[in-house]
Amino acid sequence: MQRLRCFKSCWQLLRSSCEGAAKRATSSRCYSHDPSSFGLLFDIDGVLVRGRTPIPAAKQCFRNLVDCHGKYKVPVVFVTNAGNCMRQTKAEHLSQLLEVEVSPDQVMLSHSPLRIFTQFHKKCVLVSGQGPVEEVAHNLGFEDVVTIDMIREAYPVLDVVDHNRRPKDFIPPNKDLRPIDAIILFGEPIRWETNLQLIIDVLLTNGNLGNTWSSTQYPHIPVLACNMDLLWMAEAKNPRFGHGMFLVCLENLYKKVTGYDLKYEALIGKPSVVTYNYAELLIRQQAEKLGWNTPVKTLYAIGDNPMADIYGANLYNRYLQASKHTKAKVQAKSCGGGADPTAQSVDDHHKMTSAEMGGATVAYKLGEDLPEACSSILVCTGVYSRDQQELPSDPAQTVTEQHIFHGHRDFRFDPTLTQPSFVVQDVKEAVELVFQQEGWPLE
Repeated sequence: MQRLRCFKSCWQLLRSSCEGAAKRATSSRCYSHDPSSFGLLFDIDGVLVRGRTPIPAAKQCFRNLVDCHGKYKVPVVFVTNAGNCMRQTKAEHLSQLLEVEVSPDQVMLSHSPLRIFTQFHKKCVLVSGQGPVEEVAHNLGFEDVVTIDMIREAYPVLDVVDHNRRPKDFIPPNKDLRPIDAIILFGEPIRWETNLQLIIDVLLTNGNLGNTWSSTQYPHIPVLACNMDLLWMAEAKNPRFGHGMFLVCLENLYKKVTGYDLKYEALIGKPSVVTYNYAELLIRQQAEKLGWNTPVKTLYAIGDNPMADIYGANLYNRYLQASKHTKAKVQAKSCGGGADPTAQSVDDHHKMTSAEMGGATVAYKLGEDLPEACSSILVCTGVYSRDQQELPSDPAQTVTEQHIFHGHRDFRFDPTLTQPSFVVQDVKEAVELVFQQEGWPLE
């Protein structure tokens, strides 16, 4: 209960700061006050780029999305499960690739929602990933950060898989590190064997690396993981391993050694609901900067990965419908209406696990203007291609030679959540479809 109150308080603080920033915006442009206003959520890898190479349709698409002054016609936010850089760096990279201005306020990385997990910001956290992980952690609000390299330096005999990295002749003494309170997994690291070994060491010593292993202290210290993508699309013809694959290794190693399941305090990034809640805040901020005075009614999420982008958008749509249903029940009760006999079955259908919510159960915000729906659009330029067979409709038959569930261990497989609202060839077709659906001129 204490964690829930903390989460809700932090969430409200974040929403207030986003909305306050938007109200201070000086732009008075207003493309539409129409109640059919909408916003666009773009995945990046496999939708706009393949590795460092832009997908040809992306540039033309974004030329159509801005006016002659380079200003966006509708709210646009980039939602990626990447997390090995700062938002500013990603925005600059997108600006260069797409030849339109992208601001950091339009970029959401997989770890962005960690800003609201303030209960961990003053604790000593171990961070794993690649790129400027220490800088990223501090930028998110974490004050006491330990890296994998710091552990290697403090305890020279722990990382011994690579014989060339073992101490030669003289073994330097250990340097005691402060106890580690939690582990933050930002993304796939460079040396998996090093990270897997040292993370297991931290878990089995309860954060005190000078101690011996013990599996009796269970559950272990909190683990927060960002980016559950098993696979992602770069320049290669076939998908590449993502951070989700690293998590599979870590989960199985921990269970093999201890006999227990690895527990997550939070799973962040697509497809978790907390990620889309955060993205909606950014869309709201962009809409207010455009001068829109009506709430965004529909979000369109464009992606290439059925188990991340499509599952996540559909899960968020289910969350929105549950919120609407809960609000209607409260209103009916306040008006003295009788109980709906179908209410329990509807509630059961909309129930989500803590993992699907992102690790903290967020109460539906009955007094706020949430979008009415989130539609999912699948493009064929990344992980998914039209040549692939459809996923089975029977959850009991998800693991076969042809069909294997690629979602995270803690997410239920629901075939309906992997079915996109629309399937198009590329991002240009996706945007054209959205504008057609909304009855807006694109050019």
